[in-house]
Amino acid sequence: MKTRNVLMLCTALFVGAATIAAAEPLASKDSAATKPAPAHTSKAATVDAGEARIADLHAKLKITPAQEALWSSVTEVMRGNAKAMEPLRKARSDKTLTMTAVEDFTSYAEIADVHADGIKKFVPVFTALYDSMSDAQKKNADTMFRRGERKSTASKSR
Repeated sequence: MKTRNVLMLCTALFVGAATIAAAEPLASKDSAATKPAPAHTSKAATVDAGEARIADLHAKLKITPAQEALWSSVTEVMRGNAKAMEPLRKARSDKTLTMTAVEDFTSYAEIADVHADGIKKFVPVFTALYDSMSDAQKKNADTMFRRGERKSTASKSR
């Protein structure tokens, strides 16, 4: 699998497990002040959505009984990464309307750092799982997480 595809896969899995959308988009303080503060997703809802994402990926990747131990390692890292990310995202969400520009960038940098650390933990466990996959499973995984093709296909259909 190409490095770019592995990175995209890791990002998709990691972000999907976290379930809370990536850091709030940058907006001017004036536009943010006219909108209500976003409702924070409860921890229980986040866990349920994360578990649903894991179950969905298990089915779509067609994990076999022989691959369950490797899949368990993947999901353990996904859950740990989501747990590490949650307090940062909650803090950012709670302060979104009052942060200064510097605080906003600092918060985003902290999230990016934890995300990068999570990807570094994820790549080896996913690589072990990927290496155990049949050619059909690998092709399926490659297709599922190949972002460039979805963009180019979508733009051709317009």
